Amino acid sequence: MGTHDEEAAAAMFEPAGWDERYAGDARFWSGRPNPQLVAAAGSATPGTALDVGCGEGGDVVWLARQGWRVTGADFSEAGLARAARHAEEAGLGDRIDWWRTDARAFDAEGRAYDLVTSHYLHAPDGGMVDVTRRLATAVAPGGLLLVVGHAPSHAFAHDLSETHRKAMFLAAELLPGLPDDFEPVTVEQRSRTLHRDEGPVEAEDSVLLARRAR
Repeated sequence: MGTHDEEAAAAMFEPAGWDERYAGDARFWSGRPNPQLVAAAGSATPGTALDVGCGEGGDVVWLARQGWRVTGADFSEAGLARAARHAEEAGLGDRIDWWRTDARAFDAEGRAYDLVTSHYLHAPDGGMVDVTRRLATAVAPGGLLLVVGHAPSHAFAHDLSETHRKAMFLAAELLPGLPDDFEPVTVEQRSRTLHRDEGPVEAEDSVLLARRAR
């Protein structure tokens, strides 16, 4: 990651910025499932799942492979198109639906899922508390909410803008966004290795996993 000025940083919180990022043909992300999702859902009984901020669909495809009926949601039309293409290439298109929505204005519209997950979706100025509150409305009784993001750490001290650093969060900072009928299961930071051109760097994921009462 190179140094971002504040104007470029602001663009990365808007759909147009991500549409531009996904405009080329090369895969932007690895396509592998995020490790915290595998840890939380790998042994769960498959049901319905919603992945908000799904990007190119790596987590969506993995969930579908495990037997989940998945909806991938993102605010980038180009990202959703890429994700749908990857799902078709994996032969899983019939298990996946797509939904264009902005997490900052997310409305479940009466839909409910056994698992609602979001990985590395960051809203500026502490906005992830409200995003967590909105995502929780889509969790079915007895279902799980998993929100994972970058924790502030030395790994990001020099190569991100102040706007980006302020959008990072600790897991406990999201707790005010949980409705009263949710019980936290995991609220912690977990180490993760980032692979960069200059070599591996240790960073931390903030992990909030909570279950809604039946």
